[in-house]
Amino acid sequence: MERRRALRRFVGAGEPLATARLRTGGQLRILDASSWGALAETTERLLPGRHLDVHIVSAQGRMLVRSRVARAFVARLEADAIHYHAALSFDRALDVRADGYVMPAVLAAVETDRGTRYPLREFAGDIEFTERLSA
Repeated sequence: MERRRALRRFVGAGEPLATARLRTGGQLRILDASSWGALAETTERLLPGRHLDVHIVSAQGRMLVRSRVARAFVARLEADAIHYHAALSFDRALDVRADGYVMPAVLAAVETDRGTRYPLREFAGDIEFTERLSA
């Protein structure tokens, strides 16, 4: 029986959505996401039922979203770290599409100057000295 409110999708490593940060400073790596939640990997110990504020970049831009840890478990053990997988349930729906990330209006309105080609004059092939070199 499917209990999810929305379809989830895999989040690629190069996407802005792939990394998130807790308000307390902990780093999250988002593995998959839906509009109502995400599966994240972290070295922070997140207990089920805990409420978190997560800084996330979605198609709506950078935002702080209130979340609840639905479940968590140890995913991997290393000599110096314990990695957890935590299922986060968002308090509101987010747009987590893979395309269409928002660009700030300030950057979108700026005209980019293409500049001039370098070098300004044609390359002759040989180095020409204008001064006589002394020994």
